[in-house]
Amino acid sequence: MSPRVEAVTAAAFRIPTDAPESDGTLEWDATTLIVVTARGGGTTGLGYGYAHRAAAALIADTLAPRVTGTDALAVPAAWHAMNAAVRNLGRPGLGAMAVSAVDVALWDLKARLLGVPLFALLGAVRRGVMAYGSGGFTSYDDGRLAGQLAGWVADGLTAVKMKVGRDPARDEARVALARRAIGDGPDLFVDANGAYGVKQALAMAGRFAAQGVSWFEEPVSSDDLDGLCRLVEGVPPGMEVTAGEYGDGPVYFRRMLEAGAVDVLQPDATRCGGVTGFLRAEALADAFDVPLSAHTAPTLHAHLGCACRRVRHVEYFHDHARIEEMLFDGALRPAGGTLTPDASRPGLGLTFREADARRYAV
Repeated sequence: MSPRVEAVTAAAFRIPTDAPESDGTLEWDATTLIVVTARGGGTTGLGYGYAHRAAAALIADTLAPRVTGTDALAVPAAWHAMNAAVRNLGRPGLGAMAVSAVDVALWDLKARLLGVPLFALLGAVRRGVMAYGSGGFTSYDDGRLAGQLAGWVADGLTAVKMKVGRDPARDEARVALARRAIGDGPDLFVDANGAYGVKQALAMAGRFAAQGVSWFEEPVSSDDLDGLCRLVEGVPPGMEVTAGEYGDGPVYFRRMLEAGAVDVLQPDATRCGGVTGFLRAEALADAFDVPLSAHTAPTLHAHLGCACRRVRHVEYFHDHARIEEMLFDGALRPAGGTLTPDASRPGLGLTFREADARRYAV
């Protein structure tokens, strides 16, 4: 008889950033980590994500009762039950993030019960996946921007990404500064977080292309599929238009793919329904012959990148990489530009340092 899920718990931790941060449309000074444990069969699975602290209450009050008592090896069944449970509460957004964190914990529990790493349980197609450095916040001065991006290149990463859109009049100069800092070889990506209008984004794309920018993320709002399509058709050759980080499930991704609104789709397992939701996103992208790039949460996405053929690379996002190293034993760091999960550690290979996290509890 299969082991059952005996208990699910959730907690929230608010971790200050190491400096004020902003992108094209938002400013923040802390990131909230949601940690979920799922216990069964004498083993405990670990899941995590980044959301408002209310996600932990939603998990405790609504999702944990639905999951407790279910077959610990039948994770998709629990995923469907959780999505049904949040129907009237609002499944997109916070609901999807809560479901995602629990789903990750359940997959981690299953892999630990079977004694295998998550990427192997899912069926590996590679042993490591490319990472690109991501930060370059609009709040950084020129020295910090150049130093962060150049530091990643010195560490062996072959692509880096910076934020644009907060002050469009300065963006061209900031991108030129970034190119000088990293040299001619590495790929340079920019992310506007939806800050530009369509015509403005097209104009900026031409200016960025002069600095060898090959990736233009969310040049306009992800809700503007027509605008994204105009960008896909209008940016210079060699530049890709990307979006999808806010996707909450298969319908969102299908609409984006059917519209032809992206060259690369960016699902985030902490927002799109966890491991189960990410696998569904990859199946859709595969059907449309579109590559994936995994958004943030690098240790989690490293396992998915090793199991999903369509994943091109994983975002080694400054905030999340920093939090993972602060609070989790087993957090992955790129080596030679690649994230490679430890095959000797079951599940995600992570151990949460609860004592270290206690001071951040909310």
